[in-house]
Amino acid sequence: MLKTFKLGGVHPAENKLSASKAIEKLALPKSVFIPVAQHIGAPAQALVKKGDQVKVGQLIAKSGGFVSANIHSSVSGTVKKVDLAMDSSGYPKQGIFIDVEGDEWEEGIDTSLTLIEKFEADSKKIIDKINAAGIVGLGGATFPTHVKLMPPQGMKAEMLLINGVECEPYLTSDHRVMLEKAPELLVGIRILMCALEVEKAYIGIENNKPDAIAHLNELTKPDQSIQVVPLKVKYPQGGEKQLIKAVTGREVPSGALPIAVGAVVNNVGTALAVYEAVQKNKPLVERVVTITGKSVANPSNFLVRVGTPIQELINAAGGLPEDAGKIISGGPMMGKAVANTDIPVTKGTSGILIMQDKEAKREKVKTCIRCTRCVTVCPMGLEPYYLMTVSEKQIWEKAEEHHIMDCIECGSCSYTCPADRPLLDYIRLGKAKVGNIIRSRKQ
Repeated sequence: MLKTFKLGGVHPAENKLSASKAIEKLALPKSVFIPVAQHIGAPAQALVKKGDQVKVGQLIAKSGGFVSANIHSSVSGTVKKVDLAMDSSGYPKQGIFIDVEGDEWEEGIDTSLTLIEKFEADSKKIIDKINAAGIVGLGGATFPTHVKLMPPQGMKAEMLLINGVECEPYLTSDHRVMLEKAPELLVGIRILMCALEVEKAYIGIENNKPDAIAHLNELTKPDQSIQVVPLKVKYPQGGEKQLIKAVTGREVPSGALPIAVGAVVNNVGTALAVYEAVQKNKPLVERVVTITGKSVANPSNFLVRVGTPIQELINAAGGLPEDAGKIISGGPMMGKAVANTDIPVTKGTSGILIMQDKEAKREKVKTCIRCTRCVTVCPMGLEPYYLMTVSEKQIWEKAEEHHIMDCIECGSCSYTCPADRPLLDYIRLGKAKVGNIIRSRKQ
C-alpha cells in the first residue's frame, strides 16, 4: 500500500505536459536582472557598481546575516546599474542589471559533466561551501540551505528527507532532474547526510513518476542508507510536514519546524545544487525551470541562468498563446500571477505556467454555504472559512488564536470551495499581518 499523509488533501488534474521533455540549455539573454533578495531572510548587500566587469560565478552580493544567502553573477559582462525593478512579487526590489558579454566563468569552477563521487567527510567544511555558494531551497520556499543544516542547540537531525514529490500540477523540473541527473543527485544526498551527520535518507516520490522511482531504486540498490519511498498521488504531498507524515508517520507540532521530529527536508534540485557546489565549486547561478500550459506550443524544461527575463522562456516555448489569460510563476495551486514578462527567473522559480483565458478567470464570489469542504481538505486541520472571515474583518487576535500561521498556503481550500470564495487570498493577507504582530512582540 502506498504511503501518504492522512489529513485533508485534494487531487487536481495533473497536466504534466512537459514530463517527457529532456532538459535543454536556454540560450543566454542579452541582459539579466539579478535581485539581491532571492531567499527567505535578510537581502544580500550588493558588492558591485555600475561599470564593473563580472564573470559567471563571481560573488556580486554578500549575504546580509545568518538567515540570508550570497548572490553570484549568472553571466559575464558589464554591470549596467544597481537599481530597483519588479520581481515576481509585483513590488520593486533592488537588484543588479548586467549586460551580457560572452560566457566567461570564474577560475576554479568545474563546468565539465564528469561525475565526482568522493568528497571530504567534514560537516563544517561542507556547510561552509554550501553557504558560500548561495544555495537555497529550490522547491519554492528558498530557505537558505546552510541554516537547515545547522539545527538549533538541543536538537539533533535523525534523518534526511529528499522531496521528489513535485505535486503541483503542470510542473516537471524535479522529475527531469531525477531522470537525467540521478548520479549527481545521489552524491548530493550523501553530502547532505554527511553535513547533518545522519545515516538514513529517504527520497519521497509520487507514484505518477514510475520511471523516476524505478531509476533511483536501481541506482540505490547497493546503498541501503538511501531509500526510495513511492507515495500515493495526493496534493499537497510536497509540503514539508505532509511529506514527513507520509514517509515517517511523525507529526510536526503546531508552530514547530521539521527538526522538532528529527527530520530535515531538502528538494531534489537543492541536493543537485549541493553536489555542484561541493564537488564542482559551482555557485547557484542556474536552475531547471518548466515552461508549460495547455496552449503553449512547446512545453519544455530548460536549464536557465538566474536573472533571465521570463519572456526568453516564453519565446523558446513557442511564444505567448493568443488565448493566454494569466502568466503564473510556479504552479496553479501555490504560484502567483505576474504583472509582466520582464520579471526575472530567480533561485525559487520552478516553473512558468501560461493559463488559458477560460481557465484563469475567477468566478463571481458567492455567499459561504457552510459546507465545510474547505475544512475537510485542509492538510493542516484549520478552518479556512473562519480564517478568511476574521482576516476580512481584521480581527487579528482571533486569526492568531486559530493558528493562521500554520497555513502552508497550498490553496486546497480555494480549489474546492463551491462558492468560489478567495479563501487563500485573505488567509495570506492575515498571515502577513499576524506575522508582523508576532515579530513586533519579540523585539
